[in-house]
Amino acid sequence: MERDRFWRVFIVLALIVTFSLPAVLYAMDKPEGFPKRPITMIVPYGAGGGSDQLARAMATALEKVVGVPIKVVNKPGGSGVAGLSDFFMARPDGYTITEHIDDAASLYASGMIKQNPSVEWYPVCIAQIAFSQIYVRPKDDRFPNWAAFVKYAKANPGKIKLANVANVGSMERVVTSLLEKDQGIKLTQVSFDKPAERYGSLVGGHVDALFEQPGDVRPYMESGDMKPIITILNERPSAFSDVPCLKDVGAKFKPLFRFRGFFIRKEVPMDRQKYLEWALKQAWNSEGFQKFNKRKYMHLIDSYRGIEGGKELVSETVNTYRAMSSGKK
Repeated sequence: MERDRFWRVFIVLALIVTFSLPAVLYAMDKPEGFPKRPITMIVPYGAGGGSDQLARAMATALEKVVGVPIKVVNKPGGSGVAGLSDFFMARPDGYTITEHIDDAASLYASGMIKQNPSVEWYPVCIAQIAFSQIYVRPKDDRFPNWAAFVKYAKANPGKIKLANVANVGSMERVVTSLLEKDQGIKLTQVSFDKPAERYGSLVGGHVDALFEQPGDVRPYMESGDMKPIITILNERPSAFSDVPCLKDVGAKFKPLFRFRGFFIRKEVPMDRQKYLEWALKQAWNSEGFQKFNKRKYMHLIDSYRGIEGGKELVSETVNTYRAMSSGKK
């Protein structure tokens, strides 16, 4: 009896070691001498916005995986273009990563940048895919809901001022234009390059509405300074079951999404590419980062993509923007 029990315990332990070994070996299989100094993570947007929040949450999780500091550096300007100069000037050795968003696809599709974000540089990790909403001040009696917003906009063409990003070819601008055309309204879009300025403009009454993703303005919703009146999705997500979606208002266009990820240059040595892909996935899967993503409502859409999945997502998005700019369906 004792002997049988010994062998059962032995077999269980052997199985645990066997199935754990590949992961342990892979985790320890770092490229020779990499990383041995801090990794720089460039954020081409201002402090406090969704990209900055994501980068800092990922940096915290990634440091625990790679064992070296991750330095987050904000380089805002030019709708995400300004920070790319530092990224492309840096040595492509894996020590410089840039956070970027779907703007990478629209910037390339419009010719504002020459480097294809699915070829010359590409995402080693897509960490978030998010839907958007339009927000108003809860105490603004003119717009208690989307129906009232549309009615007011039709009666006062161009009078409603909507805070939006500065890049006219961005997802936010494109979707807003599609929504205007679909609902038969005309808004005045006010450009802000920095997220904090967009949010403050609505709270302070300088604009009437805001186009943004829910995770980026959750504190403002919780404080009662903002409320969503429409969700740019075909179905209502569970977290916003009381907010109308595109299907509810009879919208016929296909929504576009905000995605955020971490990009590397194609010249980075392959062993370092693979290691960074693995390390970022471990960081993404960590308990701390998943708690962050849930606070940002990023658990409502299947977000994670590695290198190949990220390339495919970016390439598809580039093609979508090109088709839209050429008037194709």
